[in-house]
Amino acid sequence: MEKDLELRTKRFALAIIKFTASLPHRREVDVLARQLLRSVTSIGANYREANRGVSRADFANKIGTVQKEAAETQYWLELLIESAFANNADAITLYKESSELLAIFTAIGKNLKQ
Repeated sequence: MEKDLELRTKRFALAIIKFTASLPHRREVDVLARQLLRSVTSIGANYREANRGVSRADFANKIGTVQKEAAETQYWLELLIESAFANNADAITLYKESSELLAIFTAIGKNLKQ
């Protein structure tokens, strides 16, 4: 499963990269897109790093970071959608994927605490 999730987070980041490239170039949009790119690429990078952690505590710490980045990604997508800079089907699809990933990583984090 972990390799599947690594691939899924990578595909999600690539989809966001393509999505942000298609956005109109305005100062406000560029700021939001840059923040979105930072958070989405951090999801996959930190998840990969978590899988290569040296201890359970290290893994749990990285999963916490992944959760934060997934929530932040969702936030930036919400701003783009609600500001009408990206109010289209692609944005909605990406938002749904961000919600699913956040739910997955939240569940992993909760399981680690038990």
